[in-house]
Amino acid sequence: AVQAALQRAANGPVAVVGLAGSGPGVLCSTPAPPTAVPEGLGSSAALALAVLGEWVAASGAREVLLAAPRSFCAGVERAIEIVERALERFGPPVYVRRQIVHNQHVVAELEAKGAVFVEEVEEVPPGATVVLAAHGVAPAVREQAEARAGVVVDATCPLVAKVHREARRFAAEGRQVVLVGHADHEEVQGTVGEIEGRVQVVASPEEVAELPFGPEEPLAYLTQTTLALDETAEVLAALRARFPGIVGPSADDICYASQNRQDAVRALARRADLVVVVGSENSSNTARLVEVAQRSGCPAELVEDDGDLDPRWLAGRRRVGVTAGASAPERLVQAVVGALGSLGPLTVREVRTAEEHVRFTLPRKVR
Repeated sequence: AVQAALQRAANGPVAVVGLAGSGPGVLCSTPAPPTAVPEGLGSSAALALAVLGEWVAASGAREVLLAAPRSFCAGVERAIEIVERALERFGPPVYVRRQIVHNQHVVAELEAKGAVFVEEVEEVPPGATVVLAAHGVAPAVREQAEARAGVVVDATCPLVAKVHREARRFAAEGRQVVLVGHADHEEVQGTVGEIEGRVQVVASPEEVAELPFGPEEPLAYLTQTTLALDETAEVLAALRARFPGIVGPSADDICYASQNRQDAVRALARRADLVVVVGSENSSNTARLVEVAQRSGCPAELVEDDGDLDPRWLAGRRRVGVTAGASAPERLVQAVVGALGSLGPLTVREVRTAEEHVRFTLPRKVR
């Protein structure tokens, strides 16, 4: 039976699924998998046949559009290098408060080199070396680290530090600050800590309507650096409409890398049948890329790595856009492209919307 099936499939790819203890293997060839489970097949064989059908539907020639820029930004590169240099200079273990950047693969790689990630400074042994993550911390956390650790290296992204300075300046002017962002994000918590008691966090136009300020209250706004531009614009429009006298920063708070990656995703969304975004679920800038693609009218999926690719997403989709959040390594992007290539002939083309040449100086303690 297998030999006859192989002869019938001679003109196309062949996949054979063998199940231990379940009798003869199930064979299927492209382009048409069996549409019904033969009578008498066990549940394991039926499941294998269904999975095989999904694989066949996802197979075929495909074009991949690679967003550029994508993957690491200057702030992420700086933060990772800070941990690596701290390990070289002070020796392991080096303790890092929270994830240095929001990516599981980056964290695992640094753990293998001797980094130890903790939730709070209290978990750091007295006199140890500690690195504060790229998302920034409240002054109270920094003071606690200085009192407990032997060496403290602050890896706060310079663009987040800019927002902190702006928050302090507005508070010194006697203004209440409206911070546009997600209250549970570490970056927002750090900014709130800079001017405790003088800041309100909002994430939507509806929340703007609930702010407790009167029309004459001196107000300023700031934004989380990793937000989506179009989403933030709606909130800022609501703020300006309700509080015409509100002032903002001299330069946009949303970081250049977030802007560039969102612009690149919009370019992909106009051409692709599907956009695959590589990054971790807890990465704000990565999640925004998925949302930007979807708001642009293109289906989009988030994957941690190539192991998360679902063949059901690919059925009938011959042009796939691929990008990565600013905290995801480029090697994960290439692994996703490789996985797509395993499903059939692949043409890869880069879609570049901006050039990036930003480089941030390292803290003096690890230069």
